Amino acid sequence: MKSITINGSQRESVGKKATKALRNAGQVPCVLYGGDKPVHFNAEELAFSKLVYTPNAHTVVISLENGDTFNAVLQDIQFHPVTDRILHVDFYQLFEDKPISMEIPVHYVGNSRGVKAGGVLRKNARKLRVKALPNLLPDFIEVDITPLKIGAKLYVTALQNDDYKIMHTDNTVVCQIKRARAAMAIAVDDEDELEEGAEDAVDATDAPAAEGQE
Repeated sequence: MKSITINGSQRESVGKKATKALRNAGQVPCVLYGGDKPVHFNAEELAFSKLVYTPNAHTVVISLENGDTFNAVLQDIQFHPVTDRILHVDFYQLFEDKPISMEIPVHYVGNSRGVKAGGVLRKNARKLRVKALPNLLPDFIEVDITPLKIGAKLYVTALQNDDYKIMHTDNTVVCQIKRARAAMAIAVDDEDELEEGAEDAVDATDAPAAEGQE
């Protein structure tokens, strides 16, 4: 998985006053968890653009001015309710021998047989949570929809991999091919016409004979 480097400075003061001063200066207060003790630091808000405003998944290299570096993943982020500016970021430290749980984007590829026949692809999952060692985390999970027919569903069990474990129940549907509403409407209209035709046939059979006929 690709990594993004966040350059920051360790901070000693973590009070509200110091935090407000950091934000006014265009800095984002951050905390790194998972190690022996939490590491408090700050980084420029622009440094998070490639990490936050993207559908892709990344690990992070936190590089501090004192020379310390940490491998981590984004754990939580808080935004201002009005301006959407980043208020605070939590990271979780990675260790090579410890599995980590992370949401990974799903990439759909191929041309479904069901879609070609008039069906519609419904993507139930845009991301899936997986658990793996840091070096085995995938950039994305590829889903080939080519063999799916109308009415078919693809479950997470079809995507299990030796490198990682998908942290969803076996009956979780990743995607499915639904019959298009237009096609359903046509089918209903056809059924109505058949029923009407059958009724007309019955009416014609039950109608009284014309005068002079028996």
